[in-house]
Amino acid sequence: MDAIRIRCGPPLCGRVRISGAKNAALPILCATLLSDGPSRLRNVPALRDIETTAALLRFLGRTVTVETPEVNVAAGSDVRPEAPYELVKQMRASVLVLGPLVARFGRAKVSLPGGCAIGTRPIDQHLKGLEAMGCTIQLDRGYVLAEGPAGGGRLRGAEVCFDLPTVTGTENLMMAASLAKGRTTLVNCAREPEVEELARVLNKMGAEVNGAGTDVIHVVGAERGELAPFDHAIIPDRIEAGTYMVAAAATGGDVLLESARLEDLEALVSKLRQAGAEIAAEGENVRVRRTAPLRPVNATTAPHPGFPTDMQAQFMVLMCLAQGESVISETIFENRFMHVPELHRMGARIALRGHTAIVHGVPRLRGASVMATDLRASASLVIAGLVAEGETEVRRVYHLDRGYERIEAKLGALGANIERVKGADA
Repeated sequence: MDAIRIRCGPPLCGRVRISGAKNAALPILCATLLSDGPSRLRNVPALRDIETTAALLRFLGRTVTVETPEVNVAAGSDVRPEAPYELVKQMRASVLVLGPLVARFGRAKVSLPGGCAIGTRPIDQHLKGLEAMGCTIQLDRGYVLAEGPAGGGRLRGAEVCFDLPTVTGTENLMMAASLAKGRTTLVNCAREPEVEELARVLNKMGAEVNGAGTDVIHVVGAERGELAPFDHAIIPDRIEAGTYMVAAAATGGDVLLESARLEDLEALVSKLRQAGAEIAAEGENVRVRRTAPLRPVNATTAPHPGFPTDMQAQFMVLMCLAQGESVISETIFENRFMHVPELHRMGARIALRGHTAIVHGVPRLRGASVMATDLRASASLVIAGLVAEGETEVRRVYHLDRGYERIEAKLGALGANIERVKGADA
């Protein structure tokens, strides 16, 4: 397995281009199942999760060409509406083929999902919504078996109230509803920018989606049995942008983020400013710099537009360097503090009390050999390595490759002393 080796270096300085949003690209790639025409997705990041989704679509019978930053998808061989465990276990977002498959082809067999081990993430809300739309659902030996009304007929519009906001649940039902008969109303929806982006694409394809970005979404399904193909450029990745913002602030640097969108990161930006970072829009770009000492800031994760759980680990590293005590609470996933023991190895002072971390700032971190446990934990350890005395080696960076495009090259261009070590021990 590869590792990332980092030596403490100068403050980050320069320009970095933010890649397209992985969490927008994945559901939109799954939405190509709703059409047989050739669809083109642009500004797609070169990530492992994109390749995994492409492999899944090929298994389902699509012809997929990945030449990032562009992906082209069209009808290929006969449809096989089955997503096997071998593919779905690699990435939780694979469950997003469930809604399009049952809406378009009347049936689906999809393995229960896998992905990062950051806690239980059930799909009960997905299944509840599909049942309301007329699906018959069975669970059989780790698979979801879904069949449309009357043995594979067209889904019916319905009102679905989520018990809690769920991004993939909202997206799955939006796609299913885009071919359902009549009007579907989704209540207590996820409000993430990636949900809004999927709605833009579904509208391009011929569905009628209103309210995305709010907690109530209305979808009127297209009259015919499939949607039209599309050509679309993906929005920038707000979590990648947030990660580079934190890295710039942690090192006391001055970095211009090209193609970043402040409006998608208001909660994080507010906390970074409280901590002492200067953040300003410059046209379509964002500049982040820090010259003052870091101040402690409390943060609690929440569904968008709250503080993103995907930025909790990175922000915690920043608070490890602040002058004082901060409190970070995780309300989304019950097992998302797995980076804390690794930060302890680097000299951090963090006390865990249930879903809360009390962070006592230290003058400096120390380089160590650490192990990545999930995607965002990986990014947090890389940031820690940028500011730690000596050398840090982050192992199991295959997690990192799921969500960050060429992170060592991008950080290296900003002045970081960082390299990828091929074939390092696990």
